[in-house]
Amino acid sequence: MSSGEMESSWQHRLQQGEDLHTEFKERLPQTDDLAAEIVAFANTDGGELLVGVKDDGTPVGVEETDRLARTVDNVCFHNCEPPISVIQETVGIGGKQILVIHVPKGAQRPYRTQQGQYYVRTSSGKRQASREELLRIFQASASLYYDETPFTQTSLADLDETAVEELVERVLSQGIYVTGVPRERLLRNWKLLTTVEEKQCLTLAGVLFTAQSPQQFVPYAYISALRIPGDDIAIAPSDQKQIGGRLHEQVETAFKLLELHLSVAHVIEGIEPERKPEIPVEVLREALVNALAHRDYTVASPVRLIVYNNRVEIRTPGLLPNTVSVEELRYGIHVLRNPAIYSMFLRLGLVTDAGSGIPRMIRLMVQHVGEEPEFAIESREFVVRLPRPAR
Repeated sequence: MSSGEMESSWQHRLQQGEDLHTEFKERLPQTDDLAAEIVAFANTDGGELLVGVKDDGTPVGVEETDRLARTVDNVCFHNCEPPISVIQETVGIGGKQILVIHVPKGAQRPYRTQQGQYYVRTSSGKRQASREELLRIFQASASLYYDETPFTQTSLADLDETAVEELVERVLSQGIYVTGVPRERLLRNWKLLTTVEEKQCLTLAGVLFTAQSPQQFVPYAYISALRIPGDDIAIAPSDQKQIGGRLHEQVETAFKLLELHLSVAHVIEGIEPERKPEIPVEVLREALVNALAHRDYTVASPVRLIVYNNRVEIRTPGLLPNTVSVEELRYGIHVLRNPAIYSMFLRLGLVTDAGSGIPRMIRLMVQHVGEEPEFAIESREFVVRLPRPAR
């Protein structure tokens, strides 16, 4: 690109104004403000800070660009935690020298200023990140799993002793030897219990598997189950239930509801009649457990289980974890959003650790129903549609 074409490109950029990826500054901001701008870009999607440009996009230029660039480098290293690497260049626009600071999307997000403030970009500038945004950034960078988050309002008194004993018995029945391991050590190993400032408390996973009343601490961690006597959500439900309790109990209760609303044929193949549900039990279990294990628990919405006349839908709050696509799921791509929760389901024998769940669901549906399940992202929900056989 020639220098004339480059200048024309930048002039067009100025005419477009400020947006999520572009910020204008007439002069280089003070140290703290500059650090906040850079942190906001790095925590969001990257972008450019153009120094020497008025808010309306008029280029006024700056002097001593080499000195300014050194100042920027110092701020990035000393006032951003962890340090942020940027690329700087000087461009000529309308006879004025503009310093362009290219800030990449950070690989070590989330970043904060020296004062401990986290910022993100918006279409109109920057603002401090909310708790939920920070949690999502931590998760996306795999530096924190939300299911290991301490719930500091809990204590050992919130444990349901009977529930813990039942968990241990079920784990033992799967051939996992934990006999003789002290209870607290076991719960810590399973990441259900942790310590914050010398106080023992449950993690999110601990609340969902062992608390006396999980919904007291996570009100939206339940399954909203509906029976729609038709094929459209606009039809009033003929049955509805809010399925709460601990996660493995939710799976069991959901199965009881499905047994009420899905038919089971009895096929005679030998001496005794054999039960043949219209949708394989393994498929329903995989879909339900996946919804509870992989949902985004920073989203305050329940899992939705909807039985229509022509299909069963399981709708999970949140997008797929990290960079996994719907198509990749079909080939067994196995990425965990909530490893502590998933590991408990694994110990209870409700999932496998081979990443074969989705491919197995597809195979079983084709064999038993003659159609593949449908997987989709709709309105920030992951949707699984299981077709019911025509009747």
